[in-house]
Amino acid sequence: MFQAIGWQHLSLILRGAVVTVQICVLSVLFGGLLGLFIGLMAAGTVRTLRWISAVYVAVIRGVPVLLIIFFVYFGIPLLVPGSSLAEYWAAVIALSIFASAYVAELVRGSIQALPRGQIEAAEALGLSYVDRMRWVILPQAARVIVPPGVGFLVVLIKDSSLVAVIGLIELTRAANIVSSQTADPILAYTLVGAFYFAICYVLSALSRRYERRLGRKMPAPTVGDALTTSIGAKK
Repeated sequence: MFQAIGWQHLSLILRGAVVTVQICVLSVLFGGLLGLFIGLMAAGTVRTLRWISAVYVAVIRGVPVLLIIFFVYFGIPLLVPGSSLAEYWAAVIALSIFASAYVAELVRGSIQALPRGQIEAAEALGLSYVDRMRWVILPQAARVIVPPGVGFLVVLIKDSSLVAVIGLIELTRAANIVSSQTADPILAYTLVGAFYFAICYVLSALSRRYERRLGRKMPAPTVGDALTTSIGAKK
């Protein structure tokens, strides 16, 4: 017997929204760290590392997200006999892998977009590779990464709906359940669409505010600033 949409259904959708936000935050965290590492490899001078990073990015970006989810959820237990992987962590791992390739491209592109003179000046001043990245290159690259990075995060949130195929109850899966219980798919999916819109709108608004604040209060760091800060830190 079908039910009218009530608080229990809204509660299920709300819990699904929380799960969606959680897996996306964790995926951005883990995928961002891996992507930063791969992006630095791609922007480096070691040809072998550049080749490895290029192959990784090309493979991950050339494969559908759904296939990555299937491979992680079904493939890892097959590759490691006797192991099992919960739907939640399978979703996090799959989306982290997906995110890492795109973050790597953002990092590589933002570093290569910097004026060559900044990098050459940092090298001429004798800054180590770590100091060049920490005090000169990455702070400037971060200003370039923010707009496309938020755009990718919005895409990631929407693509996270694909993890419903492995049974994780996130927003889309919650909509499927509510729709089957109430026989009112239009209302169920409208509510879920409103949640997706709200999440993405908040992210976009925060991004615009951050960009305005960054442009108004944080002038681009220079090599001289970086050298002064680096010397002060070493003292």
